[in-house]
Formats: sequence, structure tokens, C-alpha cells
Amino acid sequence: MIQPAPTPNLPLKDIHLPAEPSWWPPAPGWWIVAVLALVLAVFLWRWLARWRQIARRRALLRSEYDSLLEQTALPGEEARQVALLSVLLRRAAKRFSPPQIAAMQGEEWLHYLDAGDPAKPFSEGAGRLLLDGPYKREVDAEAARALAKLVGERLPKFVGSKSDG
Repeated sequence: MIQPAPTPNLPLKDIHLPAEPSWWPPAPGWWIVAVLALVLAVFLWRWLARWRQIARRRALLRSEYDSLLEQTALPGEEARQVALLSVLLRRAAKRFSPPQIAAMQGEEWLHYLDAGDPAKPFSEGAGRLLLDGPYKREVDAEAARALAKLVGERLPKFVGSKSDG
């Protein structure tokens, strides 16, 4: 039998793989993703905060409107209701529109309230009652109801426009 040659006593070691890369610091691409995610989170948070603020303002206007209708629900209160609706529209304009809007009078005010509506409900419809209705002793009940409905539809548009503060 042949004996294998004795292996020389060499200081060799096994082949080792390099260490796995560390998780820190991340690669530049992950930094970009993190910054974009942060920017997106900030914009989302601001949009949500703005949306909640608009919802609160609309709810406040709606509650004022509902309270006004409850106060003037009795027959014979139509003239008072029209006057209070006019005041409510003015307060909403003062609160949520540029200052020059609240100073508008007459036809100019009605055209602003139409807000680009092609039907022109304020300048050519039931909204014309705002011109002299608040100063009358008696107002037709049907006209007052139509105005109340129109004001209820217009109030939420004051809030959420580009000009509200």
C-alpha cells in the first residue's frame, strides 16, 4: 500500500465570505425615499388639517343657519327671517371672503352671491328679495322659503373657496 504523502503543515485557512453589509447607513436611494415620504406626509397632514378646518366652518355656518330657521319658523316671521338671512350672508362674506366683498351693495352684491351660477338665482331669481326684503314689514311666505333654501345652498360655498381665511 501506498501511503499518501504527508501534507506539509501550511498555515492555510478556509475561504471566508465577506461580512454582510450593515443596515446603517442606508444607501443613497433609501435616503431619497425617506425624504420623499416625509414631504408627502407633511403635505397630507396639511391637506387633512385644512379639510377638517373647512368641515368645521361649514358645520358652524350650517348650525347658525338652522338656528335662524328655528327662530323664525312661526307664521308672520318671514320679514324677520329675510332680514336675518341677509345678516347671515353678510357675516359669512365678512368672515370668509376678501374685505371688499363685504362692502358690496345692491346688484353688485347679488352678482357676487350668484358665484358664477348660470341660473343667476340671486340677481334674477328668489335672491332678489335680499334687496328690499329685510326692510319690509311683511314678506310673502313662499318667497321667504325660496330665499332660505337658496341661502342654505350658498352658505357652504363661502367656506373652502380660495379666498377664505
